Amino acid sequence: MTPRPRTRIQRKNMNVILDAGLDVFSQHGFRGATLDQIAQVAGLSKPNLLYYFPSKEAIHVTLLTRLMDTWLDPLRDLDPEGEPVAELTAYVRRKLEMSRDFPRESRLFANEIIQGAPRMQEVLTDHLRPLVDEKASVIAGWMAEGRIRAADPHHLIFSIWAMTQHYADFDAQLCAVLGPRYDARFEEAEVFLETLMRRLLSPGGA
Repeated sequence: MTPRPRTRIQRKNMNVILDAGLDVFSQHGFRGATLDQIAQVAGLSKPNLLYYFPSKEAIHVTLLTRLMDTWLDPLRDLDPEGEPVAELTAYVRRKLEMSRDFPRESRLFANEIIQGAPRMQEVLTDHLRPLVDEKASVIAGWMAEGRIRAADPHHLIFSIWAMTQHYADFDAQLCAVLGPRYDARFEEAEVFLETLMRRLLSPGGA
């Protein structure tokens, strides 16, 4: 039997719950979060929340599943036919923009990975790994053609993740260190990271 379509109110309540879950999970992690906290942030009763999601894990898995699709888009967009330095600096820029625009999502993902990714191992194996391998092969081809400086393509991708997601996942540390410059962190980071990547990738080191 085909499930009955959800009403507008039901869709709205589900989105409210997911947004509240994102808030709570990104602050407390999966283990520290509770259904009571999520219900309170959502402005719903716990029984009402349980009508839509049977458990804390169901909310968490739904958020992670939605997130992965968005999170992988910038890497999917890396064009094998494009100019290598331009493609990779654009990838850095988009990842940095995601840290700026989706800090809660970044911290949600980071918390899950730190805990050993118990709720998304299948997604990492079936979706993330093949995509990273595919794009690493593209980067390796550019390197073999002498279009960018030779390096390990997988570790280049890992470095881009580390350099860009840092600005969301370690937000409190950045605030403490940068002080008055904190509000300009993304503009400063974009200039610095683009310059760094161009110098790293240029075959002549210029």
